[in-house]
Amino acid sequence: MSAPLAFLSLLVELAFGYPDRLVRAIGHPVIWIGHLISLLERTLNRPTASDTTRRILGCIALILLVGIPAGIALILESFLGALPFDILITAILASTLLAQRSLASHVKAVVEALDREGLPAGRKAVSMIVGRDPEKLDEAAICRAAIESLAENFSDGIVAPAFWLSVGGLAGGVAYKAANTADSMIGHRTPKHLAFGWAAARFDDLINLPASRLTALLLVAAACLVPGASPGAAWRAVLRDAKKHRSPNAGWPEAAMAGALGLALNGPRAYGGVMVEDAFMGEGGRREATAADIRRALRLHWTADALLIALTGAVAVAMITIG
Repeated sequence: MSAPLAFLSLLVELAFGYPDRLVRAIGHPVIWIGHLISLLERTLNRPTASDTTRRILGCIALILLVGIPAGIALILESFLGALPFDILITAILASTLLAQRSLASHVKAVVEALDREGLPAGRKAVSMIVGRDPEKLDEAAICRAAIESLAENFSDGIVAPAFWLSVGGLAGGVAYKAANTADSMIGHRTPKHLAFGWAAARFDDLINLPASRLTALLLVAAACLVPGASPGAAWRAVLRDAKKHRSPNAGWPEAAMAGALGLALNGPRAYGGVMVEDAFMGEGGRREATAADIRRALRLHWTADALLIALTGAVAVAMITIG
């Protein structure tokens, strides 16, 4: 019954999100996972060890940080299975793995900051969702960064956890979230993490393959329903540009978003003072993105999210009918 669980989780998170007062009171699953990752890194990532040893220790760390939370989730799911309304209770827990409301609110905050207070506020707001150097961003770059983050995190923060909830239930969703959080914390190409975080980065690439492709298809389909968006251009951008991205997954949703909106996203950008060269998604599109483009991207995102919920619901009904 994993697809019904994913469907209900999407509805619960869409309706209620994860209240800030709950974060202040008990934290959030990602925060708890982050504490475990930090503990394992302090314990196992020894700077004096060879790269081979650090890579092996990184593999051990990945097994532990995925296995421990997933094991707890599996035990919890088995316990809840004996209770009335077990699927609803499990869906409430699983909804914490999704980010429909928080992602949209963070991206919307960039638009509101630009509208109210201009460039400095826009830089501060976008720094909450991207890792690039905000002080070097003009308004167009801020808008592009927000749209790129919306596209990529729609895949990583919504479609992928919903997919793995559908495949593996609560344990599958927790395992995905643990691995994805590990990649964001230690999967970097820095001297400290290049060897130790190698397993986390490669595993994250693998588990995001299906969701990134599905996200691109959802955005192309959503472009058919959003006035002014181009499904044809979105599809052509995916076929032409997605494989050029440095990431094997991020290019798919970013290319679809870029093509649908007629923008050129990604390209060269600075992280920590280091310029990263990357291909353009939506090559030939407009680079001068505006706050209005962020609003268009949000409409496209919400439409694609509605399609995801409808698709998950259809799979859930089919599973219940067959079962």
